[in-house]
Amino acid sequence: MKTDIILAGVGGQGILSIASILGDAALHENLFLKQAETHGMSQRGGAVVSHLRISDKAIASDLIPLGSADLILSVEPMEALRYLPYLSPTGYVVTNTTPVLNIPNYPELEAVLAEIAKQAQHVAIDADEIAGEIGNKRASNMVMLGAAAPFVHIHADKIEDGIARIFEKKGEAVVDLNIKAFRAGLQFALDNR
Repeated sequence: MKTDIILAGVGGQGILSIASILGDAALHENLFLKQAETHGMSQRGGAVVSHLRISDKAIASDLIPLGSADLILSVEPMEALRYLPYLSPTGYVVTNTTPVLNIPNYPELEAVLAEIAKQAQHVAIDADEIAGEIGNKRASNMVMLGAAAPFVHIHADKIEDGIARIFEKKGEAVVDLNIKAFRAGLQFALDNR
């Protein structure tokens, strides 16, 4: 078993929280893990990307080669588009449909989503809307993690355990909110893949 994941988004969207949760869940499942991340200028909405490799065998490199990612999990649609060259022919793209309009020449959203829809396996979800319905738009990253969960090869219960461990210092209400957001994203992906 191996899963190579590109996590992409804009600073402040919770990419590193997603990486921490998946890493925690993988380690608690006695899997091997390698991660490399690039932080943009998060205060200015810069790009953030993390390469996350999970396997039941030792992993030599923390970087994912072009054309071999099993999953692109993007919390911002243009960032999903940016990393499509990394996607394997059998890989999934899971993207939020809500853009972060942080540049003056942001491409037309419909064109970005149409390009993503050309991928054989994709899930496009309005994670911000779903998180807002749950009660906190900041939980959109957990909605995205849930939407990507069917393609990660770690059981959803184990990811929920990771959410609980990562957020436990923030209190039970925060843990519960994030698990609820995760489950909403998971259900969306199961219904729409």
